[in-house]
Amino acid sequence: MKNIRNFCIIAHIDHGKSTLADRLLEKTNTLNQREMQAQVLDDMELEREKGITIKSHAIQMEYTARNGEKYKLNLIDTPGHVDFSYEVSRAIASCEGALLVVDSTQGIQAQTISNLYLALGHDLEIIPVLNKIDMPSSMVDEVKDQVVDLIGCEPEDILLASGKTGEGVEDILEAIVARIPAPEGDENEPLQALIFDSVFNPFRGIIAYFRVFNGKLRKGEHVKFFNTGSEYDADEVGVLKLKMQPTKEICAGDVGYICSGIKTSSEVKVGDTIISTANPAHTAIAGFEDVKPMVFAGVYPVEADQYEDLRASLEKLQLNDASLTFEPESSLALGFGFRCGFLGLLHMEIIQERLYREFDMDVITTVPNVSYRITTTSGEVVEVHNPSGLPEVTKIASIEEPYILAQIITKTDFLGNVLKLCIDKRGTMKNQTYITTDRVEVNFDMPLSEIVFDFYDKLKSISKGYASFDYHRTGYQPSKLVKLDILLNSEPVDALSSLIYADHAYDFGRKMCEKLKELIPRQQFDIAIQAAIGAKIIARETVKAVRKDVTAKCYGGDISRKRKLLEKQKKGKKRMRQIGNVEVPQSAFLAVLKMD
Repeated sequence: MKNIRNFCIIAHIDHGKSTLADRLLEKTNTLNQREMQAQVLDDMELEREKGITIKSHAIQMEYTARNGEKYKLNLIDTPGHVDFSYEVSRAIASCEGALLVVDSTQGIQAQTISNLYLALGHDLEIIPVLNKIDMPSSMVDEVKDQVVDLIGCEPEDILLASGKTGEGVEDILEAIVARIPAPEGDENEPLQALIFDSVFNPFRGIIAYFRVFNGKLRKGEHVKFFNTGSEYDADEVGVLKLKMQPTKEICAGDVGYICSGIKTSSEVKVGDTIISTANPAHTAIAGFEDVKPMVFAGVYPVEADQYEDLRASLEKLQLNDASLTFEPESSLALGFGFRCGFLGLLHMEIIQERLYREFDMDVITTVPNVSYRITTTSGEVVEVHNPSGLPEVTKIASIEEPYILAQIITKTDFLGNVLKLCIDKRGTMKNQTYITTDRVEVNFDMPLSEIVFDFYDKLKSISKGYASFDYHRTGYQPSKLVKLDILLNSEPVDALSSLIYADHAYDFGRKMCEKLKELIPRQQFDIAIQAAIGAKIIARETVKAVRKDVTAKCYGGDISRKRKLLEKQKKGKKRMRQIGNVEVPQSAFLAVLKMD
């Protein structure tokens, strides 16, 4: 056990974690030249297309150190985007050390800091690494000072490396062996293994990845999952190289996988403990905290009869992405579907794309919103995730909405624009500190609902990509919110209704009506599109009717013949309008998300 090292790589998005992981794999000869490709651990099509890591990936390397001893290194590469920070927290819980990678051309950014705090909270040994030192624009000395200020380490503890050229990679491997402690645990104790991830394989059922803290897990052993109580035989256990490699046993301190023909996804929980039935441990390992979704949206199948298929697809996705939460809900306009909780808008987009690619599910996603707390006049407190679940206006005493503390780091040139954006989004400034002469950190108290839509995109564009953003929930605060309904031909479309700040309601309603006017196809009758708060209409647009020229066949003669035909058409139009229904295309739901 003294020759095992478990570590993860943490950094801000685009600071070169996956590229550095490639160099570590090359240096330790884990992969031959034929298997090697750029960002080899990002094996999902989507990850390669977008150039980001979405999932944490575990892989085992063997390294012979300069002192001649052989070491087993278990590496977990983690995502850098704030929407996937739950993956990072799981990786950190199963390691003893972390490489903190900082881009020497950009310096410390928001996600670097929040991932670092996660690691320090678990008492991990931190090895700071400056990456991209081969770039002409790298500022090694300045960034070194920032790292020293942040961690409080000595300047000589900071390693310099380049993921592109491979410079400094050997020093990193030596530092991992020298600085990161060996895992603690006892092979002779009863088995305790923590599940930190799982994947669904259509042929073998559910495969769970785990880290053994105490004892040994042997092939063929009868095991039990502590929290769910279900028992299985370990048909195959092994270690994670690029492909899975079966072995006879996995000992304390090591990372591996287990196949036991599990069919139902609800029986494998990330954070659960595997114990042996022959010699059971009496306590579970303190697992991970439950994930808190930040954004809620309804996901509905395009065809009503695909509801059960959608449920099965979401359950399989949840195995692979434990931060996705969902519960059934129904809507008047869209039928039966699910109310899903996501960690952010990028997460929502990725899930929608994965449903389509991996399970061939076409879905309609409603306007994302957050959960509100309503206090009724009778003193009861209810949580509302959906505007249609709001009690009647007369029964509401107060509405509270979730607030966050937003931490933004940007260059001083863009500070004015960033402050204006946050104040427009109803933020109140808490403080502002200069990290260096040209980098500033600002903290804002803001409503979560304001950042759900497009805040991050706007922040990136006004700061030319130099602002980094991170946030955490601080609780609920009372707010002046109203429910905005969209009516088509006086019928409310509940999928388009939203809870919105009272002062923004008029503008939003007007824009929404104008947008829908462009998108709704014309019918044989006039369609009125209205935005309403309660019984008060605040905006209206009309989609004009497509008219048929019924008088074309009347040449000359008395005007009353034409009048008679036009009257007949008018009556028909009136009747059609009463019974005609308006189809809202999927593009309309998506366009509402991209209002600006």
